[in-house]
Amino acid sequence: AASRLGVAPGCGGGQFGKAQRFGSVRSTLARAQTGNAGRIVTEERESAMAGTEMPLKYSSGKASPLGVSQDESGLNFAIFSQHASSVTLCIKLPERGTKDEESEKAVEFALDCQKNKTGDIWHVSVEGLPTSGVLYGYRVNGPQGWEQGHRFDSNIVLLDPYAKLVSGRNYFGLDKGPSQPFGTYDFDSSPFDWGADYQLPNLPETDLVIYEMNVRAFTADESSGLDPAVRGSYLGFIDKIPHLLELGVNAVELLPVFEFDELEFKRYPNPRDHMVNTWGYSTINFFAPMTRYASAGGGPLAASRELKQMVKALHKAGIEVILDVVYNHTNEADDANPYVTSFRGIDNKVYYMLDPKNNSQLLNFSGCGNTLNCNHPVVMELVLDSLRHWYG
Repeated sequence: AASRLGVAPGCGGGQFGKAQRFGSVRSTLARAQTGNAGRIVTEERESAMAGTEMPLKYSSGKASPLGVSQDESGLNFAIFSQHASSVTLCIKLPERGTKDEESEKAVEFALDCQKNKTGDIWHVSVEGLPTSGVLYGYRVNGPQGWEQGHRFDSNIVLLDPYAKLVSGRNYFGLDKGPSQPFGTYDFDSSPFDWGADYQLPNLPETDLVIYEMNVRAFTADESSGLDPAVRGSYLGFIDKIPHLLELGVNAVELLPVFEFDELEFKRYPNPRDHMVNTWGYSTINFFAPMTRYASAGGGPLAASRELKQMVKALHKAGIEVILDVVYNHTNEADDANPYVTSFRGIDNKVYYMLDPKNNSQLLNFSGCGNTLNCNHPVVMELVLDSLRHWYG
């Protein structure tokens, strides 16, 4: 998905392999039992995913890499949470249908802290899942002490910080469809074809003529003359490269193209609740491209592919691509009006800077409600992994 851009105390989980449908009846997929020799053996059971004929098998998995990855037995899911007492993997198939039908095609798997946890990494391997298009997230529970900096709420399905694709709303600025983002993945598609003659412009910094711009705003208006399906999209941007060359531009600095929440002002009463955040400074995830910049509401897979097409076309035209990155805060706002999608619910005390003199309230050095705790080694590594992902 990358593009080339220049056990704890009180640990929950119960039996290994405790699975359930979203908000429904639990069924045991695998359990630990005592053998004749008195040793503990794992009995792995096969079960069909609720609402489907899809057999799934679960095993302990591994702690690295974080996010979802392919392993020898299927797909490995790994997530960090130092202070969680329990973590549940939520998996959902993306089939269309009624709300009830969609809820049937889902399963939740409660991780066992004895078998699905290494250090502060919770992990599980799932065999039998499709290798593209499945939605996933996590329920995370832990201490409820606000004054200790915790904000756990197991009622919320949380986005994996290391998700490389994010599924949610597909159309920019429209408060319709699913609002809570899910991670998704694509191990089916062939690697993007950069072309045998592809190369970076590698222009000297002293020669750069930089145009700071917003992908969507560049072509969103009808005056762009583009087909409505590509206005405000990565593909629409490509059509206007000749205009940039006419201006003498040889580098574009793109306002954030990470997945962000353009509806943040509309989530609670405030003087800007009539506005949409088009700039992109409200990051939901630091690895996934902005889904709603895909053409014609194409979704996360299209967004990833079309962003690479845009970068490839710009580089072919001799134009450098610079990304405006935002690692000082996220979309989750402040303690007064939180919008919990990921970091806050996974491990607030690790991911954010808190004020120990004020009931562990979020510190707001960013002016946007929260401040990412980039001095913490786990957060620092996330930032570095994100930079490697986008440059790689």
